[in-house]
Amino acid sequence: MIRLLVWLLLIYIGYRTIKAMVGPRENRPGVNNERSEAEVTHRDPVCGVYVSEGDAVVGRLDGHRHYFCSMECLAKFREQLEQKPS
Repeated sequence: MIRLLVWLLLIYIGYRTIKAMVGPRENRPGVNNERSEAEVTHRDPVCGVYVSEGDAVVGRLDGHRHYFCSMECLAKFREQLEQKPS
């Protein structure tokens, strides 16, 4: 009799575990289930890294904004512009 109860308990625990992994997420109180809007990212023209607008170093050229991952990339970009023939 005890073996039967143990097996039933193990089956129930397995069932609940599988159901929790596969089933839809419940709206639990105190848990923020809303997705925040994705932050806008830009590609650094020097090193190719994607950087968010909030973390980017912004440079301007001819009225256009360029986003850089660091001041070093901004300096390299300026050096490349100086080396280009006009």
